[in-house]
Amino acid sequence: MHNHALDHDEAGHEYNHEHELKHRSKWPMKIVIVLTAIIFAAEIAGGLLSGSLALMSDALHMLEDISALLLSLAAMIIAERLPTPSRTFGYHRVEIGAALVNGIFLAAISIVIIAEALARFSSPRVIDSTLMGVVAIVGLGANLVAIRMLHGSTDLNVKGAFLHILGDTLSSVAVIVAAVWIAFTGQTIIDPLLSLLIAILILASSIPLLREAGRIFLQFAPRDVDTDAVIRTIESVESVDGVHNVHLWSLCSNINVLDAHIYSCETDARRLELIKETIKHRLVQYRIRHSTLEFECRECEDFRLVREMRD
Repeated sequence: MHNHALDHDEAGHEYNHEHELKHRSKWPMKIVIVLTAIIFAAEIAGGLLSGSLALMSDALHMLEDISALLLSLAAMIIAERLPTPSRTFGYHRVEIGAALVNGIFLAAISIVIIAEALARFSSPRVIDSTLMGVVAIVGLGANLVAIRMLHGSTDLNVKGAFLHILGDTLSSVAVIVAAVWIAFTGQTIIDPLLSLLIAILILASSIPLLREAGRIFLQFAPRDVDTDAVIRTIESVESVDGVHNVHLWSLCSNINVLDAHIYSCETDARRLELIKETIKHRLVQYRIRHSTLEFECRECEDFRLVREMRD
């Protein structure tokens, strides 16, 4: 006999584990914000002293990143607030808004870098390549630490932060290469060439983030969940005779939501409750944390249409 109480405990344990992972991801974000702020200050000073436009533009890039990281952290904190009578799902959707803003920031930054890179072709300047390289190496080291801390998260905001830091890392590498090239050849054209390449890479990295955040914002079915498989899973539960009016979407990057009508000839209230608990337990594998299941003992018009289409 299946232990439904155990199913309920396992589902609750998995939900709590997911919440704990989300809570822990805030600490790396805080550390990365501090590191990024330090690099920003160092690159502003280094850019002013060395005359390097590459360092200055990279510093402005990091200033945008600090704003985006703070926005992401704020969204993660707000999302943990408990639901209220007027905000029944809490603040989970704030994460998606922040992710969209981060993606737009990435795209906007890349356009600014492209414009600056094109301007540098016609207005080269004398650059202290030694100071430029030293500051860039310090920035690269801090960025590598930040990447290590943020890598592997499934949270969209952390992913957005990771992409920001990845862009900073590429910028630091480009500045180091430019500094070495200028030191040995005196040619400053390498600076706008590498800046142009970095801008294209940043723009390309922002597209997947915007696409995924847009899917969630528009309440599309999760990309990694097969709606037909979800329906088959529900129909595999004993005494479930059919499923229709299925609506599946994502509340945030970690929580999926489902509404569905369940057709069943079962009339015993206790038995129906066990069926509902079994369905909800099986839905956990699809990260469906909230489900509204409406049981019907008679074929409604929608169910008849579904059955006719299948036949």
